[in-house]
Amino acid sequence: MINEYSTKEELLKEVKQDGYALEFDSEKLQGDREIVMEEVKQDGYALEYASEEFKVDREVVLAAIKQSRKALRYASKKFRNIKEFVMEAVKQNGASLEFASEELQGDREIVMAALKQSGWALQFARKKLKGDREVVMEAIKNYELAFKFASMEIKEEMAELWIQSMEKDKK
Repeated sequence: MINEYSTKEELLKEVKQDGYALEFDSEKLQGDREIVMEEVKQDGYALEYASEEFKVDREVVLAAIKQSRKALRYASKKFRNIKEFVMEAVKQNGASLEFASEELQGDREIVMAALKQSGWALQFARKKLKGDREVVMEAIKNYELAFKFASMEIKEEMAELWIQSMEKDKK
């Protein structure tokens, strides 16, 4: 059991055993970089309970995102607007695109990187890119059901191609 008299070694041992230790433990635990890093590597959601200083720490935030796409939600909002950071995040977890700024959700390069990692991320792309055939095809390569996130125009175009293909097969 952890208490205010626990040593750092005892705290680290507890963190390794309990993926939710930061949520319930003291500021001492939430403010120790080594402990926070260990925690977010196991449970990216733990970033929510870390001290503010770690929510602006690039290495800590990326470690959290690697474990959970939603960790970007708890990181400093400044990261959501930094193209290089968001690029790193979506390469680790494409669905992190959900928490990028609207501007970066519409950035073709960012979206394509996200889709290479997870076709499911298409749902978080801006409308214009959901109507881009190449973007949609990249998403479908990695997640067949990504088709449902495509624009109506792309869906109609693909349905027409499918019908033509079926008619061709009948002949």
